[in-house]
This record gives sequence, structure tokens and C-alpha cells, in this order.
Amino acid sequence: MLEIYPLDIAAEISYAREWWDSRNPAFADFSEMGGDCTSFVSQCLLAGGAVMNFTRDIGWYYRSLSDRAAAWTGVGYFYRFITTNRGAGPFGRAIPVSKAGAGDVIQLCAGNGCYHSLFVVGRENGEPLVAAHSFDAIDRPLSSYDYFSARALNIRYARRYVSR
Repeated sequence: MLEIYPLDIAAEISYAREWWDSRNPAFADFSEMGGDCTSFVSQCLLAGGAVMNFTRDIGWYYRSLSDRAAAWTGVGYFYRFITTNRGAGPFGRAIPVSKAGAGDVIQLCAGNGCYHSLFVVGRENGEPLVAAHSFDAIDRPLSSYDYFSARALNIRYARRYVSR
């Protein structure tokens, strides 16, 4: 049976603040392999209590560099997993970027698709402040990025299997 439970946003933010400018050795550093941004966002969600979804090909998990889901590290795959997940793991919905708050994810996009994931750690003067890898940042205003468009994901809950 699947149980829905809230993620610990404070733990996610604490993780982001601890690891924004370094790499957790428990995870591969994807900086030289297309970028570490979505892996960092995934790590933040894991720190907030999200369980992994080990469904081959369409899940969200990390065991090693050679055994991980595309959604753990890929911008588009992450978005698809979060917005369509009906099984174990984190899930959420698309929201206007202007509404993104702590614990949400913003993805920057160009004409050929989205390419960068940012973890929202707060808001200041009505604007999201983000943490990120690849171009390491903490408390960086969204307006300081140069991008064509952006999309946001509200991720507050996850599901896990429980026995009765």
C-alpha cells in the first residue's frame, strides 16, 4: 500500500546549504558529464525524506554512476518523473515560476528545451532565491540568470510503500 507523506523542506534546504559549493562523495559528480544540477536537486529531495523509485527506465534512483535512473540527473526526465509519478518517490505539479518557494524546483529553458535545474531555498523581495550545482550558487536571485523561459515544480510530498 502506498502512503503519502510530507517532505521535510527544512532538511532539504539544510542539505542545499551544506553542499552547494562542494560534492557529497556518496554521489558521482556529473559536472564534467553534462552538469550536476539535477543530481544536486535530487539529493536535496532525498535529504528531505523522499524515497527512491527503483522502477527501471522510468524511476528516480541512484545506486552508482552506472546504476541510476535518467530522472536522477536529466532535466527533462526529472520533470517528467515528478509530474507523472504515481508510485513511490517524490511527486509534484507544475506551477507558475512567480509562485515558486522554498523546496520547489525551477528549470531554465531555451528554444530547444530545458537545460538547468535550480533548487529554491527561499524568496526575497518577491523573487525566488536558488541553490545550484554546475554553476555553484546559494541564495542566488533567479533574475541574475540569463534564460529564455523557465518552468517550476511544486514538490511537497512523496509516496512510500507501507505494510499493513
